[in-house]
Amino acid sequence: MIDSPIDPVNTADLYDERGEELDSLALQFQSLGGHTHFSGPVRTIRCFEDNALVKAALATPGNGAVLVVDGGGSLRTALMGDLIAASAVENGWAGVVINGAIRDRVAIAGLPLGVKALGSNPRKSAKAGAGETGVELEIDGVTVRPGRQIWCDPDGVLLER
Repeated sequence: MIDSPIDPVNTADLYDERGEELDSLALQFQSLGGHTHFSGPVRTIRCFEDNALVKAALATPGNGAVLVVDGGGSLRTALMGDLIAASAVENGWAGVVINGAIRDRVAIAGLPLGVKALGSNPRKSAKAGAGETGVELEIDGVTVRPGRQIWCDPDGVLLER
């Protein structure tokens, strides 16, 4: 894993400090990117087995944001691969959290990007552009709002309420 260029925030310590101000995603996301610790303001996408919106979003300036993608928990197709992840790095995204799968996990692990996903699948997704951006998401009973802060590390994911 690549060390993050900024001081990492440990989610356990942050929860100890701020407790009830934060929501914790209980899903057991895997840490798959080169940065184990990442945080930033949330941007959102809801899509299902179609990554056109993910590709488009990560090709725009991220300015240190974290893209949270609700792929409905599907592991049948990947919503991000190494080329899209490399685009995220080039465009200044801090990380991506995907309630779904990625592919090219070895290549993505070598990129200076935080990535959390449920797993991996080499199968490509559809490219029709179905889905929504900038919407409030509900993942595992937790509301994810655009603009709120998110913190991720190997222990898990915390969100500002």
